[in-house]
Amino acid sequence: MKHLIPLAAAFVLAAPAMAAPQIGSPAPNFRLVGMNGQAVSLDQYKGKIVVLEWNNPGCPFVKKHYGSGNMQKTQAAARNAGVVWLTINSSAAGKQGHMDGAAARAFVAGQKAQPTAYLLDPAGTVGRGYGAVTTPHMYVIDRAGRLVYAGGIDDKPTANPADVAGARNHVLAALGEVAAGKKVSVPTSRPYGCNVKYKDS
Repeated sequence: MKHLIPLAAAFVLAAPAMAAPQIGSPAPNFRLVGMNGQAVSLDQYKGKIVVLEWNNPGCPFVKKHYGSGNMQKTQAAARNAGVVWLTINSSAAGKQGHMDGAAARAFVAGQKAQPTAYLLDPAGTVGRGYGAVTTPHMYVIDRAGRLVYAGGIDDKPTANPADVAGARNHVLAALGEVAAGKKVSVPTSRPYGCNVKYKDS
């Protein structure tokens, strides 16, 4: 696994400079290394609906959604609908939530998570480029490659798993509307959770 971090850095450095995208604008392409050492680019999923999820397993708000099974259920529903789900970890080395490929594989297996890929962004280039500020922070990209949703997974900004019941799942709502050819009715919401543990600049 020693080769993964330098390899990840190389791919991140190869990514183009990005500005935080706005709703309705093209989602910037990126390329990162996944937990299995594979290179993954956003543009390889051109023509598909894509969800981006920022992840930090040590964050209580992330634990709320994984411990309750809510995130896994949302991932399963999305993937069953043909949606690509990319989980991204932008925690820097030495900070909460930082993982190498082996740790990421253990997390995914232990949580029975179902992302299409779990991607490592230790330099924080992609996270900062998308303006990701919390874990989780969710984005939905439509088939045309435009950002159509950015914000929280739902409308209950707490770390209490009991609040999952009755919450409006903004991601599933957006995916349903996009699949139906409708405009996303709630295109933005306040992201909530832990601050992304970026590398000090």
